[in-house]
Amino acid sequence: MSKKNKFGFGPLDPPAPVKRDRSVGPMGAAVREVAESLTQSTEAKVEQRKQNAEDAKSWRAAQEDGRVLERVPLDDVDASDLPRDRLELEAVAASDEMEELKASIRERGQKEPVELYVDRFGGLQLKKGWRRLTALRQLFAETRDDAYATILARIDRGSADRINHYVDMVEENVVREDLTFAEMAQVCIAAAQDDFVDGYNAEDMVLRLYGALHKMKRSYIRSFVFLLENLGDDLKWPKSVARNLGVDVARRLRDGGDIEGLREALRAASDIPAQIRALEAVLKPDRPAPKDGDKAREKFEFHVGEMKVTARQGECRIVARADFASLPRDQLERAIKAFQDVLDERSGPHVTNL
Repeated sequence: MSKKNKFGFGPLDPPAPVKRDRSVGPMGAAVREVAESLTQSTEAKVEQRKQNAEDAKSWRAAQEDGRVLERVPLDDVDASDLPRDRLELEAVAASDEMEELKASIRERGQKEPVELYVDRFGGLQLKKGWRRLTALRQLFAETRDDAYATILARIDRGSADRINHYVDMVEENVVREDLTFAEMAQVCIAAAQDDFVDGYNAEDMVLRLYGALHKMKRSYIRSFVFLLENLGDDLKWPKSVARNLGVDVARRLRDGGDIEGLREALRAASDIPAQIRALEAVLKPDRPAPKDGDKAREKFEFHVGEMKVTARQGECRIVARADFASLPRDQLERAIKAFQDVLDERSGPHVTNL
């Protein structure tokens, strides 16, 4: 069969497919670039927002923990919430050491920040740095210079247990080792009496506040806690009581000493030497009253060969050219024991510590 139709021609061949030019024109290229830029910008912004959120979280955590240094107006700082771990604060404020600290701040500025915390009413309370705060307050009062109107501080905004504020407060001065045992004992008593601290008496508080100290030092603090609790305000100058004297007096009172008699003697003391004499009197052993005609002597001296001997109540002092430290210990102990045996022949046996 012929494929031609009646008009005499066959079917036409289909036209060849035309390839379209799909290259991007100027307008399309511009639109594509804008779209890609917007996509990249959005991703960058999302990443930046994430980073900002992380930074803000870290900042808030550091601020809560008191790791951020801030400038705080002096008027915003209160130091009344915690009892200070120093006695005689007025004397410290007027001391030569305070003047030296002020001179240092004038010369170099405040180099060490104080530590504050937020109290239950939302106010800022001093934890560490009473001397620095006092020095800046004095400088501002003297000069009215705005350079001294603020204080560099770390602020603890967390909800730490109140007892930890006491621990932080004493930590600084314990490291510097410039507190007396009476002052350390006093802060234990104050902390135990704090209405917002439960479960500790003053002696328990020694371990809680000064747990980092050697156990012997903690024992000394407990002795002064006993003294301060039992003698109260009658012990007018507790800082002047030497460690050994305080420990010995506390031991004697615990063993049945006359506390009321000592308090009466302390009330009559008009100065520090009189107070020391009253405390030392507690340690003197009971002696029979002197007989008529006997004259009490403070001390007397005599010589045995080249040795000079000074005798007084509770003390026998020997001065000689000999180097006693170079003698064998057992030889020296035998000599002291022989000395003690001779004394016992007259006064009767008694216990002594060599």
